[in-house]
Amino acid sequence: MEQGTVDIKEHLLQSDEDFRRLAQKHHQYDEQLDKLVHKVHLSEEEKVEEVNLKKMKLHVKDQMEFMIQKYRQQSASAGPAK
Repeated sequence: MEQGTVDIKEHLLQSDEDFRRLAQKHHQYDEQLDKLVHKVHLSEEEKVEEVNLKKMKLHVKDQMEFMIQKYRQQSASAGPAK
């Protein structure tokens, strides 16, 4: 039976330092974006920061997704656990 993405994320968060670091970065970017979104008016500098944060957050998410897919492929090629 194939592991669900949530299960794989939990496993990687507990067992893989790189994945954990990426998840922390993703969370930090999300918090920074949240602060900007709740402002009534953004300066030009803040608008640029918002775009950059969105790009960095997406890049980190892509890296995490790659690690999840890699784990899924390795698990599938290893065969069922006995």
